[in-house]
Amino acid sequence: SQGALSHRVRAAYEEYLDGWDRNGAEWEHWVERAETARAGFARLLGAAPAEIAVTTSVSQGVSAVVSALPLRTRPRIVVSDFEFPTVGQIAHAQELRGAEIVHVRPDASGAIPLERFEAAIDERTSLVCCATVSYRTGHRQDLRAIAELAHAKGALCLADSYQAAGAIHLDVAELGVDLLAGGTVKYLLSSAGLGYLYVRSGLLPELTPSQTGWFADEDIFRMDIYDYSPAADARRFESGTPAVPNIYAAVAGLAIVEETGTRAIEAHVSALAGSLIGRLGELGATVVTPAGPAERGPLVCVRSTDVVRLCGELREEGIVTSFRDGNLRIALHFYNVESDVERIVAALAARRHLLA
Repeated sequence: SQGALSHRVRAAYEEYLDGWDRNGAEWEHWVERAETARAGFARLLGAAPAEIAVTTSVSQGVSAVVSALPLRTRPRIVVSDFEFPTVGQIAHAQELRGAEIVHVRPDASGAIPLERFEAAIDERTSLVCCATVSYRTGHRQDLRAIAELAHAKGALCLADSYQAAGAIHLDVAELGVDLLAGGTVKYLLSSAGLGYLYVRSGLLPELTPSQTGWFADEDIFRMDIYDYSPAADARRFESGTPAVPNIYAAVAGLAIVEETGTRAIEAHVSALAGSLIGRLGELGATVVTPAGPAERGPLVCVRSTDVVRLCGELREEGIVTSFRDGNLRIALHFYNVESDVERIVAALAARRHLLA
């Protein structure tokens, strides 16, 4: 559930602590570092810095987005079953404002056919939510095709990139999505407590969030309690004081990913995932992640008869995994190599009785 800790990220936290120790609240440095993070997220996604809000989480970004939706005229929000719970829960919270939530469920293969999105989206739809990669199974969705279906009915498309960013090359122009949220705790090599929200520039005049905070103001140092004047750019989707220590860490983690290159990372991770899926198949394991490279991300999920025990035994051997819905989750990144695949396959072979 979390990327490996690098020396550079550890040093970034030390830099923040040293500044705090010497000078207390270093506001000028903090704001400057937040802008550095904004620029880094923009480069990661092929966006302009003005299209990026620096958030504390996907939850904060998505909540700000839905607070700006025209639910009186377009009450429907479409949510795929691949979404992380926060997206579905935020969507259902809008039922208090008159929203109608429609879920798009997978078929027997575990994938969600585009036809099911098409059937769910109508002229009353304001937003379509689609995870880039499912956190439960590792299925990867065709964001561009889903966005086109949304746009055909006049709806916006919001993608959650948490299980992809840093391990899959993402370009918002190529994907065609209107909004894209994510965070730093996984493949961006940082910690929990920091996220980002891409908002297509053409949408900014149309979306004014009612969920806000002083960092979303056009002038954060004006300190005016008698007015709400949101920033003209994506900062209008920000909230209160940002998670400053995590911004330092995120800048360091983003730099590592950028230096390595997301295209190179994706090719490397895809090859490792293919090797792992093939070897698991030889074990007779039930792999719920698709074998096709275009249909999966960096997460390989395997059925288990006792996933809590299996995950615990692997941790005792120094193999860090996680689990969801009875599936063991194996996350691959650029620092993994073929010997890591061999090691976990050997560990699972020794525990064949715990594989479904």
